[in-house]
Amino acid sequence: MAFRHPDRDQIRIEDVLSALGNGVRLAVVRILDAGGEHNCTSVLNTLGITAKSTMTHHWRVLRDSGIIWQQPSGRENLLVLRRDDLDARYPGLLDAILSGARTDEGHAAARPR
Repeated sequence: MAFRHPDRDQIRIEDVLSALGNGVRLAVVRILDAGGEHNCTSVLNTLGITAKSTMTHHWRVLRDSGIIWQQPSGRENLLVLRRDDLDARYPGLLDAILSGARTDEGHAAARPR
């Protein structure tokens, strides 16, 4: 199965922001930001999600918005963050969003329960 990915010039800011406004998708991007190819199962395991079907929608949103490349590889799909394309289209945006996510996570961890 071949997936459709937008060309770099077809990536739109409103699609990127909408996709990254979801906590699960933002967590996926944080994992992929480490670099390299990641298979879907390893990402699911890192997130602690056991149902692959739960992620089908999230993969599509990330792919259609131009945030990830998703390529079949045997019985799995490989995921790669499209950092070069995102940085070319919107310099500094991804770094700012990921930095904000780390800050928010730090504040949440510091709150008394």
